[in-house]
Amino acid sequence: MAVTVAGANVNDFKLAAATLEAFAVERPEPTEDAPQHLCLDKGYDYDEIRDLIAIWGYTAHIRIKGEEATPMPRIPGYRARRWVVERTHSWMNRFRRLLIRWEKQVENYLALIHLACAWITCQVAMMFE
Repeated sequence: MAVTVAGANVNDFKLAAATLEAFAVERPEPTEDAPQHLCLDKGYDYDEIRDLIAIWGYTAHIRIKGEEATPMPRIPGYRARRWVVERTHSWMNRFRRLLIRWEKQVENYLALIHLACAWITCQVAMMFE
């Protein structure tokens, strides 16, 4: 997991390099047999992001601006699932201290984010025991 903290007025694509550098676990080298993919939304549809992803060795999957999403076929009995990121943000919003940022120091806010992530990870691990 990687966490990068910035102001609310900073576009996500400007934090892409900082986020890729913030990974705590070193990733394995991508090979032709086992490439590593990176899926991003339309907010990352910039040439500088594509160049950055190529430098890091990822295979980019970025939705192009203006491209319409293809409708998924409706399957009876199939229930839509939330994206992992959306679900995790929902869980993190239950920590009221994170929902409204009261901390002035970035280090303190980042520590609370790490604490919330550790708590969520522990709770999820206990569910699967």
